[in-house]
Amino acid sequence: MTVILALSGALLVVAAALITYRVLAGPTSLDRLIALDALLAIAMCGLAAWAVHSRDTTIVPAVVALALVGFIGSVSVARFRVRDDQ
Repeated sequence: MTVILALSGALLVVAAALITYRVLAGPTSLDRLIALDALLAIAMCGLAAWAVHSRDTTIVPAVVALALVGFIGSVSVARFRVRDDQ
């Protein structure tokens, strides 16, 4: 079980590094928004993996709160997004 958790943690770190590049180099603001949403999803997966590793269920409300914040943030930014200059 520890090997699987270590492998999943390493894969989450690699995915976070790739998505951070997309946040910094995204050609449009919508690309950056999607990358930030994916980065938030990776953070939620990391917290869930930590909850499995530590066998502590008090982290679950934090994961739910992050999911709600990510959803509301994505919807509000997408609603009021201004078109990028091309």
